[in-house]
Amino acid sequence: MSVFIVTGTDTDIGKTVFAAGLTGALRARYWKPVQAGVDPEGDKERVAALSGLPASHILPEAYRLTTPASPHLAARIDGVEIGLDRLALPKVDGPLVVEGAGGLMVPVSETLLMIDLFAHWRAPVILCARTGLGTINHSLLSIEALRARDIPIAGIAFIGDPHAENERIIPLLGKVPSLGRLPYLDPLDAEALKAAFKASIRLP
Repeated sequence: MSVFIVTGTDTDIGKTVFAAGLTGALRARYWKPVQAGVDPEGDKERVAALSGLPASHILPEAYRLTTPASPHLAARIDGVEIGLDRLALPKVDGPLVVEGAGGLMVPVSETLLMIDLFAHWRAPVILCARTGLGTINHSLLSIEALRARDIPIAGIAFIGDPHAENERIIPLLGKVPSLGRLPYLDPLDAEALKAAFKASIRLP
């Protein structure tokens, strides 16, 4: 079973769209271990709509929390205790795409960060990054944090409008492969994402 973890340098940068494109391209299973916020829908519903895959490829979350907040806070508000025992990687046939919540340092519980989960799983990470101002700092800090915990990095994927210098310097200084840049899509649907992913992203 090959596993890829999709994470981001921040929240709301498009990693769910990227995860949907990757899941579709690999014909993988998709798993979001902790979903915080489900109004009007959660990330697995978006991935189901955008990946073009049957419902059997979309796995249920270990924790599905209603409050749109950091998982540790959403769990506290919802009266749920998040434990590591329920966060083992599911066993599936074929590839598995796992999407984290927010960025690397988002707290899953009072004692566990998202990056701690990645270190526990030891699966390669794809880091999704914005192309615009501020992304150099956020991306290089994220790469450094992953390396400090010996987490393998499959590559960095940029999301947004083209920015040749940022897309050049970050892989160079971070010493990570660039997987390409996924542009903003309007309209965003399964066919458009499939075409853009095929044209723009190099699979790890």
